[in-house]
Amino acid sequence: MTELNGKKLTGRIAADRIRMTSTPKPPAGAVNRFLALGECTSLVSDVMDELGIPEGAIGATTLRPTIPGKVVCGPALTVRNIAQRSDPFVVARENKNRMAEFEAHNLAEDGDVLVIAGVPGVSNMGGISALTGRRQGERGAIVMGGIRDVAHSRSEGHPIWASEVTPVTGKWRLETVEINGEIDMAGVRVNAGDLVIADDSGAIGLAGVMGGATTEMSAESSSIILEGAHFDAMTVARTYRRHKLGSEASRRFERGVDPAATLPAVNRAA
Repeated sequence: MTELNGKKLTGRIAADRIRMTSTPKPPAGAVNRFLALGECTSLVSDVMDELGIPEGAIGATTLRPTIPGKVVCGPALTVRNIAQRSDPFVVARENKNRMAEFEAHNLAEDGDVLVIAGVPGVSNMGGISALTGRRQGERGAIVMGGIRDVAHSRSEGHPIWASEVTPVTGKWRLETVEINGEIDMAGVRVNAGDLVIADDSGAIGLAGVMGGATTEMSAESSSIILEGAHFDAMTVARTYRRHKLGSEASRRFERGVDPAATLPAVNRAA
């Protein structure tokens, strides 16, 4: 076992391939507000259309839920797998397991959603992995690629959205090459910390850099609610450029704002 930023790791993936040990978190209360909407990916997709965001949604014909009726929402904990070139039977005899989604579980924080850009035709996570993720506080998993042991993950109440189900193990057939980097999910780019939502209609990814038009100030505004928050500068800059959603707030946050000034600023404005 090794340790990185206070978290114990197995060492199955090189430390320099772990881009961050903690996922950026959404504003306080954001996840609960989405969950209060119930099945909401269709609504969120409509709003993204109105904001001119061309990417983000993958339908349930591609990512099928293992537990219908479940809704998950949380920051993405990302994993990127690739196929091994070696003969799987030779790798099995040598016991060289290069899967490292368990390393992602070791990094998981309460509320994270595991998102795997995986390998088709083989399992990128199974029942023990699902159990471990649940124990670590993950809300569920979204896997572009195969999974297995569905009955096990269902019995644990751990929902997974996956493009395939297969009995074939990935232990000898794939390799985890990056954790918490940018991944590609069927053409949708997902970064660690992007807010992901999944329900019976599919999965959708977004990150908050733009407020709603109905909540901004206008000449007709008669009541004002003050809310103070602090956002990670790198996350804001990367996300608003990716979605082409620059705003006064995003440009201010990307330059860096003292988090200790949040409460005094709200008190002064009030």
